[in-house]
Amino acid sequence: MDNTQRMIALLGRVRKQMNGAVSESMATHGQNYGLNYGVSIATLREIAAGEPKDYAFAKYLYQQQVRELKLLATHLAEPEKLDTHEFPFWSRGIANAELAEELAFALLSKIYDINSLMGVWSTESNEMVAYAALMAAARNERTTTEVAFIAIENSVKANPESRYIAEAVVALLVYVASRDKSVKVGIPHLLERLNDSPTKRHIEEEIEWRLEYM
Repeated sequence: MDNTQRMIALLGRVRKQMNGAVSESMATHGQNYGLNYGVSIATLREIAAGEPKDYAFAKYLYQQQVRELKLLATHLAEPEKLDTHEFPFWSRGIANAELAEELAFALLSKIYDINSLMGVWSTESNEMVAYAALMAAARNERTTTEVAFIAIENSVKANPESRYIAEAVVALLVYVASRDKSVKVGIPHLLERLNDSPTKRHIEEEIEWRLEYM
């Protein structure tokens, strides 16, 4: 089977799980796609688990204007094949928070070049791209504190009014602090370096109590 035939077979499995009400609700909340069957993330993950990994096929699916195919692509791509040359391809497809989160969870959190990804994507004024990078780094075992701090400064500067960026920054700070308790000492200094903005204030509101319980 070629990629088109494989995609049609995959869509057949997706259509059996379609939910029109969920699709309408998602459109109302700004999660717009060209075509949306309203299949839950949990169900899509189950479907993906039954499919073989295939990076080329995943890229083919990611380019389709169908929500479920884009999300499935994040699970079918092999992380070891995503290097710095592939960053632009994946960033171009990030249209909303749902896709950014699933891309971060299923694929980017497992790649080798996570520090390079943070360095490039954290400067993006497209908040969803920076959001995906920070959320991925908050799960990736190769994330380094030094690069994480630089990425946080860059992302807050590029997106001074983003609650998404604030949430991702908090997740990343909690993650690096959980791996190295000494990081907690550096967090106040990091926050001092950030220009005052709604994003910074959201971070400050959340991080203080989160760190108290670590």
